[in-house]
Amino acid sequence: MTNDPTRMRDQPALRTSTGTEWLVIGLVLAGISVAVLLFQDHATSDVVAAVVVALYVAMLVVRVTVRPRRPRVTALAVLLALIPVVTIAELLALIVL
Repeated sequence: MTNDPTRMRDQPALRTSTGTEWLVIGLVLAGISVAVLLFQDHATSDVVAAVVVALYVAMLVVRVTVRPRRPRVTALAVLLALIPVVTIAELLALIVL
């Protein structure tokens, strides 16, 4: 079986990464998300900002504790994707309310 770099699961970022890149991107994304959320004048925004920080801390824990490369990077990718999802969901909820 050959590695097809166009397949999603065969991307080099998912096969060869140690996770450091994911942590750097996660830190930038979490920082922007927390800054946006803290400027909102609503009680739930503070809670969601804490959730975003918890997601980033979970990324750090995964990076240190999960040894196999592919499961570690997959978990980091999922946690990274949850940061903007949670932030955007909160902002949309504030618009509706």
